[in-house]
Amino acid sequence: MKPHRRRRRQPTEGAREFLRRTFPAGLCGLLVLGLVSIYARSFTAASLQEAQAGHSDAVRALAFSPDGRWLVSGSADATLKLWEVERGRAVHTLAGHTDEVRAVAFSPDGERVASGSVDRSVRLWEADTGNELETITGHTGPVHAVSFSPDGHWLASGSWDGRIKFWDPTTGSERRTFTGHTNSVEALVFSPDSLWVASGSWDKTVRLWKVVPGGKRLVLRGHTSVVSAVAFSPDRQWLVSGSWDRTVRLWEVETARPVRTLPGSGAAVLTVAFSPDGRLVAAGCMDGTVKLWEVESGSLVRTLAAHQGAVQAIAFSPDKRWLVTGGYDMMIRLWEVPSGRLQRTLP
Repeated sequence: MKPHRRRRRQPTEGAREFLRRTFPAGLCGLLVLGLVSIYARSFTAASLQEAQAGHSDAVRALAFSPDGRWLVSGSADATLKLWEVERGRAVHTLAGHTDEVRAVAFSPDGERVASGSVDRSVRLWEADTGNELETITGHTGPVHAVSFSPDGHWLASGSWDGRIKFWDPTTGSERRTFTGHTNSVEALVFSPDSLWVASGSWDKTVRLWKVVPGGKRLVLRGHTSVVSAVAFSPDRQWLVSGSWDRTVRLWEVETARPVRTLPGSGAAVLTVAFSPDGRLVAAGCMDGTVKLWEVESGSLVRTLAAHQGAVQAIAFSPDKRWLVTGGYDMMIRLWEVPSGRLQRTLP
């Protein structure tokens, strides 16, 4: 399927400032961030056709619901979409952000969705209806990452302002702030036991933070460029990180010791994920490919020619059957994990 042409839109002043801070001056003229309208928050029958149309800009974030029935996507078009996985159709378009959506996450009970945006806000949505529940503000820069703790007690966000903030996932009230990164926080994730948060940053480090007040903080060094993605193994033994330096690295959590560098990524790495059984690591790359490695041996087992342009989001389904990928080409694709065969393109 060919993506439809996108209309060129003029960037806001906030977007211009973000580009000036983020990219060398010579690249700024090549990049356009769109200004989008604020839509009604309630899903209606009239918006179903729009929901089913798919995103109109790059897909930046993906997450499965805990039961695997639903998928949420976030896009540079400033919207989220909720998809019914089995039928491959979008049922809600979640509109409210005023700039691109960089991060999405389901709550552990599957009832809520969190999103983070370049508009500096975190928003909470009701999964069943698509209605917005809370708008959370406090960051002074774009929000690049959001994560619910598996025990449901915390919602964390990471931002261009270099801070990690923890919020009450029900009320949206701020609980605490972690500082330490010296540049933008690009990625963060809770450990499966909810005791740790891992983060990756433009400062080229991975950091591990014990969530309890005064808890241990570890700095993992080795990457030579932006750390764009982090993920814990299901047993919390390992942490995987991906970087613009074209490497994927495996770390031992308890010791913060580097275990190995996974070979063959070949391009800047934008997103990583562990399979639910912990056997595989997947990485989405700038060149449009997705790589899969076997964790125990470190061997590259498959390369998927996934998208035209960068692969900016990936996620495994909870039942291990599917790997979903999203890209700059505005497409969302569902792949069979055992065979690597493309099963469906959404919408």
